[in-house]
Amino acid sequence: MKRLSPETIAKVKEVLSENVRDIVIIPHVNPDGDAVGSSLGLWRVLKNAGYAPTVISPTDYPAFLKWVSGTNEVKVYEHEPDVSQQILEKADLVFLLDFNAPDRAGKLGPLIEKETSPIVLIDHHPAPADVTELMFSHTEASSTAELVYRFVESLDLCEYLDKDAAEALFTGLSTDTGSFSYNASSPDMYEVVSRLLEKGVDKDRIHDLIYNNFSADRMRLLGYSLDQKMKVFPEYHAAYISLSMEELERYNFVPGDTEGFVNYPLSIKGVIFTALFTEKEDLVKISFRSKGGFPTNEFSNLHFNGGGHMNASGGESKLSLAETIQKFEELLPEFSAKLKDEHRKLGN
Repeated sequence: MKRLSPETIAKVKEVLSENVRDIVIIPHVNPDGDAVGSSLGLWRVLKNAGYAPTVISPTDYPAFLKWVSGTNEVKVYEHEPDVSQQILEKADLVFLLDFNAPDRAGKLGPLIEKETSPIVLIDHHPAPADVTELMFSHTEASSTAELVYRFVESLDLCEYLDKDAAEALFTGLSTDTGSFSYNASSPDMYEVVSRLLEKGVDKDRIHDLIYNNFSADRMRLLGYSLDQKMKVFPEYHAAYISLSMEELERYNFVPGDTEGFVNYPLSIKGVIFTALFTEKEDLVKISFRSKGGFPTNEFSNLHFNGGGHMNASGGESKLSLAETIQKFEELLPEFSAKLKDEHRKLGN
């Protein structure tokens, strides 16, 4: 992985030396493990260093991540918009973590666009928007948590990176690599992991808290999804799962319950492209996953107003759930040759 730009690091050091006290850290809407872990890891380091940081999340975050130290200090904009806006207006410095365009911060996006204080962006998603000059965008990084560690290291702040901060960053690394099962081949990433372990991180405990910390309702929803709502297209090496609001309510859905569902069909022999369609009040949220070189981010960007990484991306649709699924099914023949070619290369 490329080291962080010394010139940009020097500029950030200069900003931090200019009577900066109040700092706001913003993850993306519907924050996942990397967004939560990187935000709280940086929050802890800055707090230990004597600053007054606040994490403002656009929306609530999954229940299975609320064990991470500092989550009780997070302000959720959708629950406390006035308080959150007041904190943001006072900020001397703003960090944007794990997203690369203001619209990925939901209703906080317009406030970010109006922000007059310096902004630092740390992210690993492709095609960042022109948000700030203080940008650390490295698509080859496993996670934003990995980049946050390198950022802290480059600022000579590692003395303030305690066990709580290390656990938060390890959580980000673990969740964005599927417990180091994909996008996890860089020696640089494992160097970061080793540094976090040196801080006393118990990786087995964290794995248990992340992956074995769900409700019985969530397990029943998973069983229902695989048995009743998964559709497989062997001729296109593709599969999807769809869930309506009524079905989610039936299983007492809480944010985070469908985390990882999109990955399960990839375990089917021959399947290299999967999707998860989740109905919301005003849109259909979509997750895409793939194996090999099939570009889910391009597929999502072209057809579902989304983007992300090649093998893991997201999108949305303003159509009904049924119409969105129909659109997806009708697109598969168009990508048949590419999917078959990737299947041949993988030899599965």
